[in-house]
Amino acid sequence: MQLWRSHGLGNDYLVLESSDPLTPALVRAVCDRHRGVGGDGVLQPCAPAPGADFGLRIHNPDGSEAEKSGNGLRIFAHWLVHERGAPASLAVSTPGGRVTCAVVGNHVTVDMGPARLWGPETIVSHEAWRVDVGNPHAVVFGWREDWREVGAALESGVPGRTNVQFVEVREGQAHARIWERGAGETLSSGSSACAVATVCVRRGLLPSPVTVVMAGGSLQIEVGATLRMSGPVEAVGRIEVAPAWLATRAG
Repeated sequence: MQLWRSHGLGNDYLVLESSDPLTPALVRAVCDRHRGVGGDGVLQPCAPAPGADFGLRIHNPDGSEAEKSGNGLRIFAHWLVHERGAPASLAVSTPGGRVTCAVVGNHVTVDMGPARLWGPETIVSHEAWRVDVGNPHAVVFGWREDWREVGAALESGVPGRTNVQFVEVREGQAHARIWERGAGETLSSGSSACAVATVCVRRGLLPSPVTVVMAGGSLQIEVGATLRMSGPVEAVGRIEVAPAWLATRAG
């Protein structure tokens, strides 16, 4: 098994470069930061849908699958261009829809498609704005000391679970803490940044483009008929998994 590690603002993914089949148990083992390789998920190339150049499956570290991932898409596009010689502009199909990506050096811009916003609504006794950007989000305004516990409760508070963001608007920027579905606390999230920016613009709190500040750094989000997300990707390197390790976990 060969994996390529990159991160987008501290949100790290492993691109599966070999043809090894993935099971939920194997994904959990690979993403384990103490006994495995470690990562916030595994990106698995697959056959593209009509109209796309490449296809992508996104595996969460708990073994579930995500419909879409903003940072994952930026990392995947960066890998395709720099490691596989793909053109700098390309289209990728995901279970959450088709997106277009543009890679310039280590900076990647992704057109994430349109967003659907509704709410606010009450989820597990907390008011949240719901956003769908190809995957589900719940945006909560205000800092909380117990945000991790609340995030975990909100994640499971809707059918199919949801990503959760806790937001404060100050000094012309949106500051967000991220609780990611299937991963828990994470340093950054591209689709979460898109959800936060959508709510802030449509509520009239901030103009587009929105700078979303997260623990790992900032992303720029243009909110219009579609969402355009721009930010850096840093490649870490290639990892070859030991056959003996894989043999005890592949089943």
